[in-house]
Amino acid sequence: MAGHARDQRDTHGDDAEARAWADLVTTARRTVADGLVVGTSGNVSVRVGDLVLVTPSGVPYDRLTPDDLTAVDLDGRRARGTLVPTSELPMHLAVYRTTDARAVVHTHAVHATAVSTLVRELPLIHYMAGALGGPVRVAPYATYGTEELAENMLRALDGRSGCLLQNHGTLTYGDTLDQAYDRTAQLEWMCRLWLTASSVPGRSPSLLSARQLDEAGERLKGYGQRA
Repeated sequence: MAGHARDQRDTHGDDAEARAWADLVTTARRTVADGLVVGTSGNVSVRVGDLVLVTPSGVPYDRLTPDDLTAVDLDGRRARGTLVPTSELPMHLAVYRTTDARAVVHTHAVHATAVSTLVRELPLIHYMAGALGGPVRVAPYATYGTEELAENMLRALDGRSGCLLQNHGTLTYGDTLDQAYDRTAQLEWMCRLWLTASSVPGRSPSLLSARQLDEAGERLKGYGQRA
């Protein structure tokens, strides 16, 4: 009986990982389809228990299959699969170790990356910044895949669910892959909005005050359908 119970737990765990991997691959492919990444740039991860399922390094997302499931523990040790995890694994693990995140999306979205080269914080062009916890900061540049970049990212992410990475891209997290992805899409849209408005000759876009953003942020907490 004990062996049967253990087999049941293993099977249930395998099923959860398989479902999470399928959702991860779908989200990764969506980043390409929506123009948030090109080729194999960017990466996606999801936490299942004490494991982090993550896109592998250098593999086009349309070639990923259920057999390519790639997972590490919270210390970065390989736990599932044979493919090498994304080079940005330090950033993903840093988020999971320091927040309650269940999913992380990192992209090289064009407008967001452009904004990251211009300012230290995305100007308050729209109240949806409240959905990310407040004004979106820019993490100082560091070489990709390094602990330095992960540390810079965490400082920019403090009190937020998303940030920009200077001359690099975006990182957002959420309770689900859908939420993390939606936050990435909102961030890219806000960056595009600010670039568009600020490009009009002789005009400067109006910006929200901190009070206005706080008020919107409180309303956003109750947005959507209640379960």
